[in-house]
Amino acid sequence: MRTEELVDLLSTGVHSVPPHAAHRRFATSIALGTSGSLLLMYLVFRPRPDLAIAVLTALFWMKLAFPLSIASGAMLTVNRLSRPGAKSNFSTIRILVGGPVLLVWLWGISVVAIAEPQDRSDLIYGASWRSCPLNILLLSLPTFIAVFLAVRSLAPTRLRVAGAFSGLLATSLATVVYCLHCPEMSPAFWSMWYVLGMALGAVVGALVGPTLLRW
Repeated sequence: MRTEELVDLLSTGVHSVPPHAAHRRFATSIALGTSGSLLLMYLVFRPRPDLAIAVLTALFWMKLAFPLSIASGAMLTVNRLSRPGAKSNFSTIRILVGGPVLLVWLWGISVVAIAEPQDRSDLIYGASWRSCPLNILLLSLPTFIAVFLAVRSLAPTRLRVAGAFSGLLATSLATVVYCLHCPEMSPAFWSMWYVLGMALGAVVGALVGPTLLRW
């Protein structure tokens, strides 16, 4: 078989990929996964009773912005890792993902430092520190499935790293949803237990990435 005939044979039935197909796939997976997490939160935990009042406070939106900013950084990273040959700028990743964590840590430390000694424990542990990280993991199940399916379909090559950031994306989106239920309003609480919940998702993603993202 001549080279020209082989090329013609391999190119038979090949169709061009629509522009921005990867972005649309991610947008669809995030929308479906987040909707599933919202439904799960409503069925299992219910929204906090004072949500209508909480949304009128700046502190609530700062609380919501924390996991949302991490989700944005994780989304950018997962999008790059899902495409073979695309370079990941880890300096930018450290700023987008590590920056919000560092800011909330500093904020939490300052809140605890100026509080009365008898109030510090409540600021850090709140009333739900034991269940918070596990609740975030539970709510991340729909987003975890949706994100991993989208990433796998785009043929990633660095499976463990892609799995870690896919897990982080799933749990950070789940944390945004969890904020609608969680009554804790202390930055010291978020800096410990929200971060732990999101980190657990990244660890799980790194462990299962080589298996679930293999193509």
